[in-house]
Parts: sequence; C-alpha cells; structure tokens
Amino acid sequence: MKKLFSDTISFLLVLLFVYAATSKLYDFKGFVNDMNNQPFPNSWTPFLTGSIPTVEILIAACLLFPSTTIAGLYAALFLMLVFSTYTLLVLLNVFPYVPCSCGGIIKKLTWPQHFIFNVFFVLIAAAGIVIEKNKFTYFKNLFMHENRTNRKPV
Repeated sequence: MKKLFSDTISFLLVLLFVYAATSKLYDFKGFVNDMNNQPFPNSWTPFLTGSIPTVEILIAACLLFPSTTIAGLYAALFLMLVFSTYTLLVLLNVFPYVPCSCGGIIKKLTWPQHFIFNVFFVLIAAAGIVIEKNKFTYFKNLFMHENRTNRKPV
C-alpha cells in the first residue's frame, strides 16, 4: 500500500513539473514577457527563465528513479514552498502588481486557487518524503536484523 501511495505521489509530481516546464518552454516568449513583468529586477529574467523549467525537468527526472526519489521529493517540496510563499505574498498584497508566469491551465487559476493548488503539492511532497523515509528505515531495520540473526557464535 505504501508503494502505491509513493508511486502515486511521484507520478503526480512528475506530471506537474513536466507539464509546467513544457508549457513554459512551449510559450517561451510569453514566459519571458511574464517574467519581465514580475516585481523583481528584469536582470533576473534570463537566469529565471532558463533555470525554472530546467529545475522542474530535473526534479521530474529524479522522481522517476528509486535511487533519486527522495532527493526529487525534497527538491519538489522546496520548489513548491518557494512558489507557495510567493503566491501567499501576492495574496497579502506585498507586491504592487503581479502577473502569473505559470504556464498552461495553471495560469488560469485565481491567486487563492493557485495557493490551494500549491499547498496541495507541498503536502503531497511532504507525505512522499515521510513514506520514503519510513520505507528506507523499514528495509534498513530488516537488513540489520537479518545480519544479527545470521551470525554464528564463536
């Protein structure tokens, strides 16, 4: 059952990050324009427009392989916390203006909907970490127990 939850969480996060990255890359000109309209210096735009889709794809790739799943979950949690914090600051009217630089269907969400969407993915990433860590602890304890019971007395 834990494997099903873990796989479902990874699948949802992979779907989210691949969709987000490809929609930004598909309309790259629009993405750059939206980033230039953000309330931070335009000098950040080249770095952000290159790094955000790249990081999203790398996170998705990490989530596909068992040996990098936990790293992918931590990275997903961190990125979703950053996006959620930004969305919360928008909701608190910290910025004088804020266009959404998300891609595709996500761009059509209102800011409160966007915040709920982000928090949902923060929670599933955190749940994935808990499940993966418990799975690792279970196998570690199992391995350690087998090694102790298979020893022959001297």
